[in-house]
Amino acid sequence: MSHVSGEMAQKFGHRRVAFLGAPLDLLSMNETLALVESAIVTRKRLQHVVVNVAKIVNMQSDDRLRQDVLDSDLINVDGAGVAWGCRLLGLGKVERVAGIDLMEHVVELCAKKGYRPYILGAKPDILEKAAENLIARYPGLKFAGLRNGYFKPDEEANIVADIANTGADCLFIAMPSPHKERFMKEHKDKLGVPFLMGVGGSVDVFAGYVKRAPHWVQKIGMEWFYRMAQEPRRLFYRYFSTNLRYSGLLASALLKKSR
Repeated sequence: MSHVSGEMAQKFGHRRVAFLGAPLDLLSMNETLALVESAIVTRKRLQHVVVNVAKIVNMQSDDRLRQDVLDSDLINVDGAGVAWGCRLLGLGKVERVAGIDLMEHVVELCAKKGYRPYILGAKPDILEKAAENLIARYPGLKFAGLRNGYFKPDEEANIVADIANTGADCLFIAMPSPHKERFMKEHKDKLGVPFLMGVGGSVDVFAGYVKRAPHWVQKIGMEWFYRMAQEPRRLFYRYFSTNLRYSGLLASALLKKSR
């Protein structure tokens, strides 16, 4: 556990638990936001990651992804399936801190306090539209910078240097797993940004390119189904196979617990 995670435990008295081989920090949204702002104010790096069903499943066979999650300072529960699984295994009620919700709350905090976020990732037009929509939603928001996610490996060093030169207060990396985890792991010491967060497809939602499920659908834990319904050909098999494997992992863990 890093020094930052130790500070979290002392400040909130929270538990870091193990769930199907993944560590989870049982923090609420408000507690998480307090830690983010503390990192920004003190300029102490806080590397964040969320864990959902897909990541739990992929961590079983992807050692690099697993290690990148283990190296993170703050690990929130993103998916409803993980929250339910925690309850089934007796870890208690777990508050879901969805990555997209945390990103929006941090952006709102930046607008209020004058902190400057940087977004790296997504297609150029989607990134620009997302930034435009966020500025309209949160007047006063000023970005440290924006950079699309389409670049060659030999361009990474310059991109990292450009981000560091902006003095950004937080960095949202809008790339799929495991690419965003790898990017953070390889460059976190050079970026000079206190709060690092992978946000996957959240930028697509803020741009209006992808519709997020209504609140009531999120509440009943069916956001994944709503998402799949928008792109069934691309996502059906992925969600079906992932959920099937996750059910098997849960069943195995429950069986071991009952012995």
